[in-house]
Amino acid sequence: MTPILTATLAFLGLLLTLWLLDRAGLWAERRGWIYWRKTRPSGNALGAVTLELQKIFESGKATHVIEAKQDAKREAPDPGSGPPDSGHV
Repeated sequence: MTPILTATLAFLGLLLTLWLLDRAGLWAERRGWIYWRKTRPSGNALGAVTLELQKIFESGKATHVIEAKQDAKREAPDPGSGPPDSGHV
């Protein structure tokens, strides 16, 4: 075989392999096993995964940020409870 024919057959084999992998991915997506091309994951799941990865890689910083956000939610005054206490007697 000539080198050009060998390279062409290798390229066509690579294209066929990639096409078969794509078809297998679409099949697995139809069965609900993975997200491939047609279906996108919901934002909540992606956000949860990102937050968990951030906890792993930046454990001290991520924990501090999460605790600060939770504290801010707990300490937020109710909008209908009136003006905050000014401290004057």
